[in-house]
Parts: sequence; C-alpha cells; structure tokens
Amino acid sequence: MKMRTLGPSGPEVSAIGLGCMGMAAFYGQASSEDQATAVIHRALDLGLTFFDTAEMYGPHTNEVQVGKALKGRRDQAFVATKFGIGYNADRTALAVDGSPANVRRAIEGSLSRLGMDHVDLYYLHRVDPNTPIEETVGAMAELVTEGKVRFLGLSEAAPETLRRAHATHPITALQTEYSLWSREPEDGLFDVTRELGIGFVPYSPLGRGFLSGEIKSIDDLAADDYRRHNPRFQGENFQKNMDLVAAVTAIAAAKGVTAAQLALAWVLAQGDDLVPIPGTRRIPTLEDNIAATEIVLTAEDLARIEAVFPKGAASGHRYAEAARAALNR
Repeated sequence: MKMRTLGPSGPEVSAIGLGCMGMAAFYGQASSEDQATAVIHRALDLGLTFFDTAEMYGPHTNEVQVGKALKGRRDQAFVATKFGIGYNADRTALAVDGSPANVRRAIEGSLSRLGMDHVDLYYLHRVDPNTPIEETVGAMAELVTEGKVRFLGLSEAAPETLRRAHATHPITALQTEYSLWSREPEDGLFDVTRELGIGFVPYSPLGRGFLSGEIKSIDDLAADDYRRHNPRFQGENFQKNMDLVAAVTAIAAAKGVTAAQLALAWVLAQGDDLVPIPGTRRIPTLEDNIAATEIVLTAEDLARIEAVFPKGAASGHRYAEAARAALNR
C-alpha cells in the first residue's frame, strides 16, 4: 500500500482511506456487524490504515461497528471520527453544535462507542455559526493535551475559518467533498491548506457512487436511500450527469480500468496531500478502490478527462437544501 502524509509533517496514513458511513447510514439497509467487520479486516489486510466514521452515522451505530471490527487490531489503524452535527427530531433540518460543552460530551461518547482510549483524528463535522471557531478548537485542543485525541481536523470549513482555527491550534486535516463533479476546493481552498501545511481528505470522491457508473436509474437505490433526495440524482440532472459518467467510462475502458478507479486515480493525481476516503460495504469494491492507487494517469489522460468532464460540468447542487444550509461559506 502506498502511503501519504496529512500535511508536510503530519501523520502517515495509507494513500486511500475507508469511509465507513455507508455501513450504518443513509444508503439503505445497514451492514450487519459481520459484514462491516469483514470489509474492515480486508482493508487492514491490504494495508489500508485510515478509517473514517462519525457520531452522526447511524447515529452512533457506525462508531460501534468500527470499534468492534478494530478490536485486537487497533495498532494497525488510524481512526478518525467527527462530532458537531445531527438531524433534528423530524429529520427536516440539521442542528450544528460546536460549543465547548458539546466537544466534551461528544468525545466521551465516541470513545465509549469505539471502545478506545483515544482517536487519532478528531474533526468538527460542520462549523457552528453560533460559536466562534476559536472556542470550538480551543476545547478540542484540550482533548489533545489530555491524550484523548492526537490530531485535530475540520470538515467543510471555509478558508478564513480554517485560518482562524489553525491559529488557535494546528489543524492536521480538512475534510471536504471533492471529486470530478465537486471541484469547489480548487477555488482557493487548496491554496490555503497548502500554505498552512494542512492535509486534505476528499470525501465522496466517487460522487456518492454515481461516478462509478453502476447506478443506472434512481430505481437502483433503496426506497430509504437519501441519495433519492440529492439534486444530482433527480430528474433531468440524473441523465445529464450520466452522460458525463459515460464519457469518463469510455476513457477508463480504453485504459483497462473501471470508471470508479479512473475517478479515484484522478483525485489522487491532484496532489500528494490528498487522501480520499471512498466508502463501500463490499469487499470486491474495496479491493478495486485500493487498486486505483497503482494507476498512473499521464498528462494526456488528465487532459482527456478534463475535456469530457470539465470543472462545473455536473448538473444540480451537491446537497439538498437542508444539508446545504449547514455548509460554512
């Protein structure tokens, strides 16, 4: 397994991580404990070290899945979890809480569910507009001093927020959506992370599975799959985005790889400071994703991809309105 560092002097992790969200939430029926454990163990066997979960996933149940799977193999894993966001009771809006009191409450719950005495990377899942970022990060920094957390991260933070956070305590990683169809970080965010020496962790590097080309119809998704409500999976947007994926699939076929592998290789080619975390509940998909780390894209390959799937080509916003409101801009 190839390795990368989160920032120039940050921790070393596998060049690709495993996003564990889908094992417990949002994408239809959750994985059983045995299924989740099998995928995580196979990942470890293949040298993958970076595992991403969150308090919100389930909620809570994904941390339990990850913790049980890593029992007895904790020393092989770099574990990241997140706090600070959750749905309200009727699941119509997201509630964000970055208060110092919630920092303390959340870490104790995560450590208990994971069955660990510390997490390697602790993210603020969404920036709380009602709590100064300095207060949130200051409280998170106390957890580092106490040995409950090794490194700090933010998710979906704007450049100025990131600067203020980093001035309070070093931020090791920023997790933000980035893929062929979500390229907003190219508009100044990468400049800031690279200036400050912060690693970048792209989540949904396969566009929530859409860029794999395996989703041919909205009916391929379970009735309770939240992607049914994502603008890019709806109406005319679906077909327009399918046309983009078809063009990428043709390039992938000519290179002898899958569309998913090409999309992951494209993300990896955008800089050694990027460590994408595609998710899966299936071992064959995990193995295919890991194989993408061995794909070398030439300048000609990258130009061909750019020609058929340029920046801003995707149709529809990357989030529905409820989730969009929680983004830090």
